[in-house]
Amino acid sequence: MKAIISHDINHITVSEHLLRDLSVPKFLLRSNAELLMGKIAMKEYMARWTDFFKDKWQNIDELVTYNNVKQIPSSFFVGVNKGFTLNYSNAAAVIWMEQVINRGCELNLYGINFEEKEEIKNERELFFKLSKLEPSGIRIHNLHNNQSTLFNLNAAGYKFDSTMHAFENPYKVGDMWEMPFQIMDGWIIENGKKWQSSNFSEAKERTKKQIEKAQKHHLKYLGIVFHDRYFSNSFKTWLDWYFWLTEYLDENKIEFINFKEALAELNESEKKEYKLSETQKISNPKPEIL
Repeated sequence: MKAIISHDINHITVSEHLLRDLSVPKFLLRSNAELLMGKIAMKEYMARWTDFFKDKWQNIDELVTYNNVKQIPSSFFVGVNKGFTLNYSNAAAVIWMEQVINRGCELNLYGINFEEKEEIKNERELFFKLSKLEPSGIRIHNLHNNQSTLFNLNAAGYKFDSTMHAFENPYKVGDMWEMPFQIMDGWIIENGKKWQSSNFSEAKERTKKQIEKAQKHHLKYLGIVFHDRYFSNSFKTWLDWYFWLTEYLDENKIEFINFKEALAELNESEKKEYKLSETQKISNPKPEIL
């Protein structure tokens, strides 16, 4: 089993949310609740306010630096349309697209449209226009999907999607690979709540169980989603969890790869299986019907 760690960019600044959605009041409520319940320390609470007044709700550069040092391929999903509290501008998106590309990271689309075929196609074209890079893959923001989503993504020309959460190996939808993920930071640390409900020790144990489950299902790839915003002392448990997780995977000889490398392996495996099946057809011809 190999690990694919990817990062969704949900926020860039605080100001992009002001008067546009409820992210700021939710941040205030969440931070105060976590402090009062003893889930976070005063130092962590103050660090959040420091980021708030810096107008900084992303830690992309810091995360890329850590991944590069640890030789973990960085795969980022960046949005180009607004929706569902994703509110950064295309100008801001382009700045970080360029940073991600220039630092050797994998860049794909963090999609908003998931229902209409034409809207999905237009969003892909906008991403290409802004990034000058044709996106190989996509993940839909908030994991939105319906019965036609994967078929429409395939029709739009994507080589892979990673929206689905499932303990399944990658599978084909038309010409597109669906690359399910198994572990997400929020699901581990929040554990069904709207705030941090797990401590570091509990998060580690829950994660180990998920990795064991993936191994029992004989998964080729362990999909992990970690949001760059949490790579900060403002979210100390999340940061410590990511440090621990990457070390744990390395200690257990689980190799880190990105989606591009995984797709190459899958396509090569598919070619070999096809050649084998064709060889078997030739060596085992159907008997003639007299």
